[in-house]
Amino acid sequence: MTDLGYDCYRAALATESELLRAAVADADLSTRVPTCPDWTLADLLRHVGRAHRWAESLIVARATEYVEDERPASAGPDGSDPRAMDAWLAEGAAMLDTALAEAGPATPVWTWGQEQSPAFWARRMTHETVIHRADAVSATGTEYAVAPDVAADAVDEWLEIVSNPMAAHFNPKLAELRGTGQAIGLRATDTAPEQAGHWTIELTPEGVRWGRTAGTAAVTASGALTDLVLLFYRRLPRDTDRVRLTGDRALLDFWLDRASFE
Repeated sequence: MTDLGYDCYRAALATESELLRAAVADADLSTRVPTCPDWTLADLLRHVGRAHRWAESLIVARATEYVEDERPASAGPDGSDPRAMDAWLAEGAAMLDTALAEAGPATPVWTWGQEQSPAFWARRMTHETVIHRADAVSATGTEYAVAPDVAADAVDEWLEIVSNPMAAHFNPKLAELRGTGQAIGLRATDTAPEQAGHWTIELTPEGVRWGRTAGTAAVTASGALTDLVLLFYRRLPRDTDRVRLTGDRALLDFWLDRASFE
């Protein structure tokens, strides 16, 4: 696992939570979300807030197995009052950060990943918020940018998830991500050399293999790092002019059609 460090994830999670709240400040929460068309802004924000509070409840309880969060407050405020929603989101993010601070990174806690500790939740909730902030921005038209180290780690985490054989239990289509060595390249055009803003993803008979390398690829997506994140998480259309595609576009479509949990 690429690791920015526990305290860095906590700081990034706090920042992303604040930016999410700012993106929807005084917005009409009945507005539909273009990148999640089945949701309104209220639905989206309740989803994020519930995720924060669920992770917090697992950490506080030192849970060793899956447990639902059945606390009434975790359901979110009724109606579409932006001030009530903002207060609820702020409270949940603060509760999660307190739980992370008190537990530390290595305390045993159940997760759905390989790493069974609060460190998993610090990272997962950071990127959960990063991507859903993009959803909120798609509805409000506010500015969207992600710190380069956090954006790059969002790609790393996603690749770690979809390359984990256990993930196919959540989405059987992930088991189809196999091939005979076909490779997909991602190339960030706006990162410093030391940030290594490039990835090569190989489809092997055993599954997905990837690295932070600039290898030869059958199809390459090149663009600003944030735009690569949004394309990879399917928050930008595949024909966007913000990312340049060269090579076998059908291979990228094959990936995007399967690399999800929807």
